[in-house]
Formats: sequence, structure tokens, C-alpha cells
Amino acid sequence: MSVVRWVGDLVLVVFLASPCLVGPHPGITPVLPPLAVVAVAMTFPPLLLRRRHPVTAALVVTGGVLLSLGVLSLPRLPFLLAQGVVVFTAGLRCARGPGLAVGCVAAAGALLGQALWSPGPLWGPERLVWLVWLGMALALGDATRSRRAYVAEMVERARRAEQTREEEARRRVAEERLRIARELHDVIAHHIALVNVQSGVAAHLLRSDPAAAEQALAHVRHSGREVLEELGVLLGVLRQSGEPDAPTEPAPGLSQFAALLETFASTGLRVDCEVRGEPRAVSLGVDLVAYRVLQESLTNVHKHGGGSPARLLLDYTGDTLTVEVRNDHAGAAGRGEEARGTGLGLVGMRERVTAVGGTLHAGPLETGGFLVRAVLPAAETGART
Repeated sequence: MSVVRWVGDLVLVVFLASPCLVGPHPGITPVLPPLAVVAVAMTFPPLLLRRRHPVTAALVVTGGVLLSLGVLSLPRLPFLLAQGVVVFTAGLRCARGPGLAVGCVAAAGALLGQALWSPGPLWGPERLVWLVWLGMALALGDATRSRRAYVAEMVERARRAEQTREEEARRRVAEERLRIARELHDVIAHHIALVNVQSGVAAHLLRSDPAAAEQALAHVRHSGREVLEELGVLLGVLRQSGEPDAPTEPAPGLSQFAALLETFASTGLRVDCEVRGEPRAVSLGVDLVAYRVLQESLTNVHKHGGGSPARLLLDYTGDTLTVEVRNDHAGAAGRGEEARGTGLGLVGMRERVTAVGGTLHAGPLETGGFLVRAVLPAAETGART
């Protein structure tokens, strides 16, 4: 209990008890009978403990009120107020059931005291006033407790809602970072791998075959221009500034499949392609994922396949789209050279495929080489827009 509350309760006790201890004539201290002393001692000092022990304080004060009604020289009002205070505190501090029980006991004690010491009608005016006073005190205490509980619940709900919003914001930030990382990897890794290979070819052929070296450098320049364009598109989408010159090209998809194969063919990678079933439009998300799986898989074959051809399969059978890239070179990805990579490409592919409800298998073949197979949902949709 704080010092302010303690002092306030002490002032309340002195204020209520003083009419019982001061006589009607100044300078003359009344002589209280033993019963009055006990009644005063049981009624007012327990008010100091009513916050910590509301039920005990209410019962003791009710006993003091019952005794006080037998002393005609004691004023009734201080005892009425004291009992109302402890009943209010019981309604405030206790649950509704215990608080109501305390109120009933207090009312019964007051009625019993009046019936014993003040014979008269059972529902006389004084008794009705006492009952109404105690009922109002109990109702006010219970209402205050309910209001405080409601406010506390609202505060807790607001706290949980704020915590949920913060967690949701952190989750979205993490997802956005992951998405950006995948996009950057898909945009940059493919072209940088081609630039690395072609620049090596150019350096090797610079003196022996300048024409071939010049052609390789042209491929380097073309790959660099493409990566800059795709980065511009990606950054423009991320900014979403609404500027008229912001890039607004659509995300790549299987409609650019032939151009992707031409890019790899220009670097010397042979791709044997097979399409099963009737090609059909798929959702934008699946279209992008299929393209990225092809791009990443062919890039890995180009980097780690030892110059052997890649076998590519697009299967539209049923309600799925299967994208498969196979390289049968014995030293292909998944054995020696892939171990030196970061593995982020395979992780990104798996995350992309899982995000659209598909499955991905990526691993070495028993006969050597590496296989990537993505099975994507391909329910027929409208044309891409």
C-alpha cells in the first residue's frame, strides 16, 4: 500500500470515529461504556486493512455495527458509512460471488442488530435506508471492478494486437527480403555466369582467333545489357514510385522460353528439348516459377556440366506442368564442382516451387550427372495479361 493511500485511510478512520469519541459539549470527553468501546474498536480500525483483507474487514466491521446498535449514546451515521465503505471495497476487490455474499452478511448483521436493540417494524424507514445504502455500495464496487477489468482486457487486447501487427510486419519484411534475394539471384546469376564463361573464351582466343574472341565479347556485352535491363525492371517494381519512366515490363515466363534457349546456344551449350502434351496458359506465378527453374537449371549445367548437352522436358500431361532438366555428365552439379557453390540457387528454386504449391526434386543421378524436376500445378487459366 502506498503512503498516500495509507494516510488517506487513516484520515478516513479518524473522520468517521471522531463523532463517537467527542461529546456534544466542547471540553467534555464522554465516558463510553465497554460495549461502545468494543464496537468502535471493531468498526473503524479494520478500515485500514480493507484493501488487503476485504472479506475479513467487512465481517469484523459488521460485528462492530451489530454491537453499536445496542449503545444508544453512539451516533448511527459513522457506523453506516463505515459499513458501506467495507462493502464497497469487498465488491471492488472480490469476485462477484464472494462480494455478493459479503454484502448479504453485512445487511443481515445490520438487520439483526436493529431487531435486537431497536424493536420496531421489520421494514421500517431506518432499516430500508440501511439496506439501500449497502446495496448501492456493493453495486458501485462491483461496477467499478467490472469497469477496471474491461479496461484491462481492452488494454491487453490492444497490446496483443500491436504485438501481432509487429510480428506480421516482421514476417512480411522477411518474406519480402527472401523474394528480393531470389529475384536478384535469378536475374544476376544467369547472366554473370554467361559473362564469366564468355570472357574466359575471349581471353583464350584473343591472339589465336581474334574473330571468335570478338564474338565472345559481343555475347558478354549482350549479357551485361540484359542483366542491366532486368535489374532496372526489378528495381522499378520495388520502388513503385509511379513515375512515368519506371519500367513496367511483365515478369519473364515460358513465352520467353525460346529466347532463353538461344542465349545458352550462343554460349555453346546444346539443349535437347522435348515438349509433351499441348502447351497451355498457366497462372502468372507458375509461369514465372517454371521459367526461373529452367533458367537456374540450365545455368548450373552450363557452369558445371563440363560442356555436355542438357536434356530439357516440358510435360503438360494432366493438370500439372513438369519441368525437367537433366545433364548426364559424370562431373556435373551435385558432385565435385557444385560443392564449391553456395547452393542458394537450389534453395531459391525449392522455395519458389513450394510457394505455388508444387514439388521439386534436385539431386545427382546414379549414372552421373544431375537432375532437376519441378512438378507445378497447371490448371488451365486465361491468357496472360
